[in-house]
Amino acid sequence: MHFDHSLISHYFPDLSDDQQAKYQELGELYSYWNARINLISRKDFEYLYLHHILHSLGVAKVIQFEPGTNVLDFGTGGGFPGIPLAIMFPEVNFHLVDSIQKKIKVVGSIRSSLNLANVKADSARIEELKSKYDFAVGRAVTKIETIKSWIGDKIVPKGKNSLGNGLIYFKGTEDPELKLPGVTSYALANYFSEDFFETKLIIHLPNFFSLSQKNLN
Repeated sequence: MHFDHSLISHYFPDLSDDQQAKYQELGELYSYWNARINLISRKDFEYLYLHHILHSLGVAKVIQFEPGTNVLDFGTGGGFPGIPLAIMFPEVNFHLVDSIQKKIKVVGSIRSSLNLANVKADSARIEELKSKYDFAVGRAVTKIETIKSWIGDKIVPKGKNSLGNGLIYFKGTEDPELKLPGVTSYALANYFSEDFFETKLIIHLPNFFSLSQKNLN
């Protein structure tokens, strides 16, 4: 399948040659793996760059992570948003976690193929992780209340980025959780002109480190 990866360089014109080459290679790698493991539905796969890679990079329009930032991508599936973001931010540390081992095997293979030294991939239950992070990112994993119980104590309080440490999460414009206290939403239609993004948002919920399970009961 032929992909038009110029969509990425159109919205991110300052990419290095190495970054552009890695984004181009993503199409080939996901084509190989998706034929073997159903990471993305066959119908949706032709929109890989629009629906998955560019969508993931919406985070890079909302925040430019400082070097040394530690980011958890929970429920990463086939590596979204973590793999596209790791290419965009080579000096940021990404930990991609999913409970489904075969998906993490794919993520590990793609990491090796692209030589992404800033990516660590593990098959694990998120609530069992011992590491600490500046941000947790995720796409359509579960409700925010559940996410709080998983990772509320894994976010360090002191940050160094333009946004306060916490949760960065993908949502739709009609989601009732947008009204939760402290949530700031960013419409991706402000950054990308394709119709796909008209109903797509990224939300930021800071101070996540104070939202442990005991606070929810």
